[in-house]
Amino acid sequence: MIMLFPVKPSPAAPPRVVITGAGIVTALGLGWKLNAEGFRAGCRAFRPVTLFDVSRQRVKIAAEVDLPKMLPPSQLSRRQLERLDRASVMLVLAAQEAWQQAGWEAAENLPLVLGTTAGAMTLGEAYYRQAVLQPLRHRGQATRAIHYQPQVQARMVFDALGFSGPLTILSNACASGGNAIGHAWDLIRSGHAERVVAGGYDALGELVFSGFDSLQALSPTVCRPFDAQRDGLALGEGAAVVNLEALESARRRGAEILGELIGYATSIDQHHLTQPHPQGSTTLNVMKKACANARVTPKEIDYINAHGTGTVLNDSSEAHAISEWAGLRAATLPVSSTKASVGHVLGGAGAVEAVVCLMTLREQWLPPEIEFETPDPACKFPIVSKPQDACVNLALSNSFGFGGVNATLILRRWV
Repeated sequence: MIMLFPVKPSPAAPPRVVITGAGIVTALGLGWKLNAEGFRAGCRAFRPVTLFDVSRQRVKIAAEVDLPKMLPPSQLSRRQLERLDRASVMLVLAAQEAWQQAGWEAAENLPLVLGTTAGAMTLGEAYYRQAVLQPLRHRGQATRAIHYQPQVQARMVFDALGFSGPLTILSNACASGGNAIGHAWDLIRSGHAERVVAGGYDALGELVFSGFDSLQALSPTVCRPFDAQRDGLALGEGAAVVNLEALESARRRGAEILGELIGYATSIDQHHLTQPHPQGSTTLNVMKKACANARVTPKEIDYINAHGTGTVLNDSSEAHAISEWAGLRAATLPVSSTKASVGHVLGGAGAVEAVVCLMTLREQWLPPEIEFETPDPACKFPIVSKPQDACVNLALSNSFGFGGVNATLILRRWV
């Protein structure tokens, strides 16, 4: 097992890291309120794809986001607003909500850490179409090429909110969003920063959708993570951003604290490029490491937001890992995958699901999988299948990606 971004040992106790702002965009809606209502009820946000032609695809549904006609006021120029691609709009919306909630002021040397898989893939697709269909027509191509680069999307966040600082972009497949938030946690704990903006995002694109469909990885029926009859994942899009800061910083300015990030770990599963270890050995190790960093035990965890894609191999592997990790606690440990509601947001999934965990901690409920029927035999734990209130003090979120990257975050309720 290879650990990424290890925290350097320090003789002083590392600062506690709290969340003072959170923004989220999914197919359930724009912002915390609509998403909290949707996840709490187990709403499913899937519908026929309208963003591109799926007439020749096996699967024809996804979780599309309804974007507003205009963004809320920001420091972006009219020209910048006109050039925003779909993914950038969602990213800026989430960042604006988190920033406003945290009450931060513009500053220099404020790190931004983002996770994404596709970035501005839709601009790349547009560039390719024009290059093939109209090879002698170059109008707009330079703009597409420039804004295709993910650092340009990140710059839009800087410009929209008026801050600047070091930028880190992580592209570790579907663990990217979780890694981004975890890396931000490391930056604060190691004393490299007092405050960090972190998150993840991805938009639906024809190339990615067609790729997953050609692999027959998409569900032709209903996405049902951990169900014995599951037959694939469903794709979605969205963004989530959190404002992280040292506890002393938040207290110094009298900020409202939404929750505390107390544990993080990441590792590489070297079993196979796309298939997780059948018994979930690396998943087990990363969950153990996150608990060790958080100084908690499995019996203290009140809810797990699983990676749970709905594919046969992923869910089975994760189920084995959770069951072994939790031991006797597994019998009463609530688990669910919110991908059943908004699909797989790919590079943004870990960030979206971290914010969902924050919602469960703040509002004391568990997000259900409404379509869940028969548990996989590997599940020694109950799957949340109907809306319910619950006492949640500690929540754990798993994110795994192609290439073998695993990430686990542990969040604690703030009281």
